[in-house]
Formats: sequence, structure tokens, C-alpha cells
Amino acid sequence: MDSILTSVKKLLGVTEEYTHFDTDIIMHINSVFTILTQLGVGPSAGFSISDSSAVWTDFIDETPQLELVKSYMYLRVRLLFDSTTMSGTVVESINRQISEFEWRLQVGAELNSEE
Repeated sequence: MDSILTSVKKLLGVTEEYTHFDTDIIMHINSVFTILTQLGVGPSAGFSISDSSAVWTDFIDETPQLELVKSYMYLRVRLLFDSTTMSGTVVESINRQISEFEWRLQVGAELNSEE
């Protein structure tokens, strides 16, 4: 099982052992969980993490949708955590991808609720 914090840090290029930014990254991860809850993804009561012990399956069952949630989390956190180092073109491209993921996640959540 993958730790949510550790996997997001890895995608951001931060090693698991380097904990200086953990508080910032956790704050951004929890903000994205709020967005996902509003999109209808994950527990209806919401979800948050406080350290590296939470794993992805704590948030959502192992479904194909889980991989999209991971990618969405990374892109959102990357923009919140590291957007000052990116060009406008990269930010625009990430925002387009985020919009597509939000649409797909919302449709997936609606389809799952109908089953």
C-alpha cells in the first residue's frame, strides 16, 4: 500500500526522508481532498491526512478510478506547492489537465452512486 504523503512527495521530487516541507504538502493534500469530496469522490464526510501513515485505499477503494485520483492529487498539489518555478505555458497545460480530470472524476462518482 502506498502512503499518500510519500507518493505525492515522490512525484514532486521530494525524497521520503526529507521532511522539511511535509507540513506544507499535507496542507495542500488536505485542500485537494476537500475538492474531491465536493466532486463526490471519496467518503461523503470528507477525508484528511496528518502524516505518512494514511494510504490511498483509506480514501477510496482500489478501483481503476484510484489512479486518476492520484494523478489529480499530484497536479493540484504541484500547482499549490511549486507553481512559481513553472512557466505560464506549463501552468496552463496543468490547469487544462486538472479540468479534464475533474470532469472525469465527477462523472465517475455519479456513475458509482447509481450502481
